[in-house]
Amino acid sequence: MVQQFLKLEWKAFIRSSSFSTNIVLKIFMILGALYFMSMFLLLGFGSYHILEKAGQNPFDTINSFALYYLLVDLVIRFFFQKMPTLSIRPFLNQNVKKNNIVRFVLNKTMLSFFNFIHWFFFIPFTITLVMKGYTGTAWIWCISMLLFVYINNFLAILIDKKDAVFYTIVGIFAIFGVLQYYSIFDISLYSNPFFASFYKYSFWALIPIAILALLYYLNFKFFKSNLYLDAGLSIEQNLATTENLTFLDQFGKLGTFLKNDIRLLKRNKRAKTTLLMSVMFLFYGLLFFTNSIEAYNAPVWKIFAGIFVSGGFLFNFGQFVPSWDSSYYPLMMTQNITYKDYLSSKWWLMVIATTVSTLLASLYLFFGIETYLAILTGAIFNIGVNSHLVLLGGAYIKTPIDLTSNKNAFGDKKAFNVKTLLISLPKLLLPMLVYAIGHYTLGWQFGYLLVALLGILGFAFKNKVFQIIESIYKKEKYITLEAYKQKG
Repeated sequence: MVQQFLKLEWKAFIRSSSFSTNIVLKIFMILGALYFMSMFLLLGFGSYHILEKAGQNPFDTINSFALYYLLVDLVIRFFFQKMPTLSIRPFLNQNVKKNNIVRFVLNKTMLSFFNFIHWFFFIPFTITLVMKGYTGTAWIWCISMLLFVYINNFLAILIDKKDAVFYTIVGIFAIFGVLQYYSIFDISLYSNPFFASFYKYSFWALIPIAILALLYYLNFKFFKSNLYLDAGLSIEQNLATTENLTFLDQFGKLGTFLKNDIRLLKRNKRAKTTLLMSVMFLFYGLLFFTNSIEAYNAPVWKIFAGIFVSGGFLFNFGQFVPSWDSSYYPLMMTQNITYKDYLSSKWWLMVIATTVSTLLASLYLFFGIETYLAILTGAIFNIGVNSHLVLLGGAYIKTPIDLTSNKNAFGDKKAFNVKTLLISLPKLLLPMLVYAIGHYTLGWQFGYLLVALLGILGFAFKNKVFQIIESIYKKEKYITLEAYKQKG
């Protein structure tokens, strides 16, 4: 049975609509995996020596921050790790035992890259510990830490779609982090002895084993008890509330589309997560404008930050137009709707969000007028140029969006192809290049002026650009419709 499941997984992989167009992506994914594996490997072997040179006890330091390490791992899983629900549904009308289905799906999650990557840190670090004189029980500690990684794997599955639980956990540890930063309460004083106990007392390894077994059992019971389509694995339906938004009626068809987009952003989990990510982009500029990272002190990085601070919503929402409407896109294509009206509504929504972000970012005036000018210039470029580029890229994205899930909130690997890559490059590289030309010739003011002029020029030719984008959407229409029929 396991062999049959593996065959089906392979067929699903090679027969997906994105397979033939995403060969380049898969190559990049392999290279990316090799990169992260090598980085973890270097950290595993090098962290001992780095911490030792810093005058700290390497083993105690790692144990002190292990709780935060595991929390970051859990956060990444919550937003990126794919849950197994969609993999279960196709088997429910087949003559396959429920136990076999659930075991296969749960065991498959244990092979996730999110689990495997941690091996490249803890195993080399343990090898270094043994070479430095630690006893063989260091391997018990290593196994225990990896068991906690797998505990995160099954914990992430249980709290999926339970946002309140997840954000409560993150909130508690954020409070601990603030208290530790201000030397009020240091949780690492308790973290270190707890995790060090797996080295001192080998039998303590039974604790993560017991927790892991319990979580596996809870996951097994949960999926088995909900292994039916009519309720257990069905899409959650929430009671819809009526929102007239009558003030938008004055804009005609444009107002109708804006109403739908506002309702989408208010009602759906994935859209709400996108809004949250957009707000987080407002704080991205702190990495560049506070001079806290020496590598970001180069002048061109300021316009880079300005693009991101003002364009958080534009990038997070705009890159998935028209995928936001994938669930009813076929129906929409049968209505008397023009692509011009449809795309204009998305464009205006991004313009409004960019304007609001720029106003909220006025707090950066604290760092000086030059800093806020970088954000204001980035906003003009986003409205005039990047808004068109994200809509153009959307014509080549063939990935339906599950609005009930927040997975891949930062992006979807299936949405990547060579065309979207080439369209994405000018979003950041072009303003940085233009700014550099102005900055290193006549000064930073001229650099900002050149970038702003590009944005104004893009706005001036909006109608002509929209005609080109509209024609591409029409050309890709039936390919997009076919791709949206594929689920999972």
